[in-house]
Amino acid sequence: MELGPHLQEIVASYGYLAVFLIVALESAGIPMPGETVLVTAAIFAASGTLKIYWVIGAAAAGAIIGDNCGYWIGRELGFPLIYRFGHYIRLDEKRLKVGQYLFLRHGGKIVFFGRFVAVLRAFAAFLAGVNRYNWEKFFLFNAAGGIVWATIFGAGGYLLGRAFEHYARPVGVAALIVAVIGAVFAARFIRSHEQALEDEAERALPGPLKPPKATS
Repeated sequence: MELGPHLQEIVASYGYLAVFLIVALESAGIPMPGETVLVTAAIFAASGTLKIYWVIGAAAAGAIIGDNCGYWIGRELGFPLIYRFGHYIRLDEKRLKVGQYLFLRHGGKIVFFGRFVAVLRAFAAFLAGVNRYNWEKFFLFNAAGGIVWATIFGAGGYLLGRAFEHYARPVGVAALIVAVIGAVFAARFIRSHEQALEDEAERALPGPLKPPKATS
């Protein structure tokens, strides 16, 4: 997580607004250095240029609002795109239904912990929307994840300054490794239990594949 000079200039010029917008855009699905801008602003706060409480608040608000935008984009537009073009990436109707079923069972975990994994941070909300995960539950897990994430990385940057880079990088790498390992095991589990999962998904979501209904 390098604190590039251009990003430092943006934070110095626009302060809390820069933190809010960059985190919100990343959370909505646009690749942006949300985590880096949060730590950069926290370092500025440690020098007295910004207030750490406002930095954390701006990051948390950006995460929550951006994720909600991503959620509604996925809810309104995501399923038709995946249903129409999913076969190009081997997502046929049965696999899409299994994906719906698994997300409905574990959606809260994906929304909360996705905030801490760079690869998932920009897409967890979109997937929640695609699968019509209950919005009230989504908001709860999303807000909790955004607040905890902003607090940990904001406080880390504030207390440890640039040294936090050396702690944040391995933590981020470790989270990514865990996510990759989890994905590998999940893929193997799904392949070895694909028929059973398809049967479970069919019982839970009988009939032709349809846009997911909002869950309660």
